[in-house]
Amino acid sequence: MSRVGIRELAAELGMSISTVSRAMNAREDVSAATRERVTAAAERLGYQPNQSGRTLRRGATGTVALVIQTNTARTEMGETFYFSLCDGLQQVLATKSLDLVLLPVGASADPDQYLVNAVDRHLADAYVVSNTHRVDRRIEYLTQRAVPFVALGRGGVSDHAWLDLDFEGVAAHSVARLAGLGHERIALASDDRDITSTFEFVRGYRRALAEHGLPTDSGWEIRVPDMPEGGAILADRLLAMSPRPTAVVLAQETLAIGLYRRLREAGVEPGSDLAVIGFRKNPVCDHLLPSLTSFEVSLDDYGRRLGEIVLGRLTPDCPDDQPVQEVWAMKIVPGESDAHPPREKAAR
Repeated sequence: MSRVGIRELAAELGMSISTVSRAMNAREDVSAATRERVTAAAERLGYQPNQSGRTLRRGATGTVALVIQTNTARTEMGETFYFSLCDGLQQVLATKSLDLVLLPVGASADPDQYLVNAVDRHLADAYVVSNTHRVDRRIEYLTQRAVPFVALGRGGVSDHAWLDLDFEGVAAHSVARLAGLGHERIALASDDRDITSTFEFVRGYRRALAEHGLPTDSGWEIRVPDMPEGGAILADRLLAMSPRPTAVVLAQETLAIGLYRRLREAGVEPGSDLAVIGFRKNPVCDHLLPSLTSFEVSLDDYGRRLGEIVLGRLTPDCPDDQPVQEVWAMKIVPGESDAHPPREKAAR
């Protein structure tokens, strides 16, 4: 199918290209009748603006960039989080004729410099940064440069727009659920990166232990490398403890894959000998037995909301003093991995 550009549109209407261009950009020197005529013809013919030309004239790319890191355990294990998120995000951006591009940051790249390079080359009109840190230089840089952005996760020291899942609430709910089942020695497992989500998860875990009068032990807060082998490393750490925790809450649900395997190799059965609760209901973990108790969220809706916030940041009169900052609640999906602690094994 041939492309219908402004030249073809002008020829069809019998107008000059400049008149059509001014009409499409709602210039005041073009009558309302002419603008309506041009708009109707553009819709009928399927007119597609030349994005490269618009970029040169307006200094805009017509794109929003999602910056993601590829060297994480979830990504290496086939995690679908970002692709599911992108469905909803792209649908919203498309309503304003914006395209979504992915900027993958590999293991050999410096995440901070990678973003600086992208901004310097003006690869996008706005950015979504993920894997945020409590002190995040990327956020500081974008804020200083007045580049529109939204953080997928809290982070940075300045007020800025962000959207985040309820890591703190999930951790607190998990501890409360396990406490209600009779567990007293509850461990927490997270990756060893200094990212905001881990900080929020640990805070929720500690708060819930205190609220339920449960004992605390710094050794029960286990940090493991963000790699596919992390679950097995977690299992080894738990198996070496005495007394052993009777339950563990996972800030990263994919840890359950290696955890289950290594526990069984040691003769310890997940669910009955060690209760396990994961963070997010993840298709990667769907075939685990016993089924993993975890929390769900509609990533399509989450992506749509992210898109709405991005569009708001691209609005010329967007107020910088009241950025959107939202935490999305998650709903528990009970599985079979978090049973009561067996009396004869609870003290083991």
